[in-house]
Amino acid sequence: MKSLLNIKEILDFAILKEIDAQKAYTDICGKTESQPAREALQALALQEKQHQDMLENYRSGLLIQGALRMEHPCDFHIAEHFAKTGHSAGMDLKDAFLFAADREKDSYEFYLRLAHLHARGEVRDLLERLASQELEHKATIEALLTEVAFPQTDGG
Repeated sequence: MKSLLNIKEILDFAILKEIDAQKAYTDICGKTESQPAREALQALALQEKQHQDMLENYRSGLLIQGALRMEHPCDFHIAEHFAKTGHSAGMDLKDAFLFAADREKDSYEFYLRLAHLHARGEVRDLLERLASQELEHKATIEALLTEVAFPQTDGG
């Protein structure tokens, strides 16, 4: 049984997670009546697409400084980062936002840990930037969640 993944396999996994995030945000977007929420979710989906593109550039060899060999083995504990259940079409809006915020936290931790496997250079900078953006996504989702979970009333 293979116990260690290599960098290529980890990047493949991360790319799939970015694609899945794009789909989830598009699905959640269809559940809200709020135009500002739809715009925020569409922007998040676009940013996740940009993350996908950046990771694909690394995997294809376009980033060199600080890059690890694609065959480089890593004990990365993928299950600990993304073992939670997935987004479901029947999920209500509040639960979908909770799911998304938790997923962004996991993505932040994933990219930060992956960054620390790399020496200083463009790849580590990229991964740290991805981690920071995922944390920003979490804050955006949490702001949307508060609007759903604690809607404003006529009295204030």
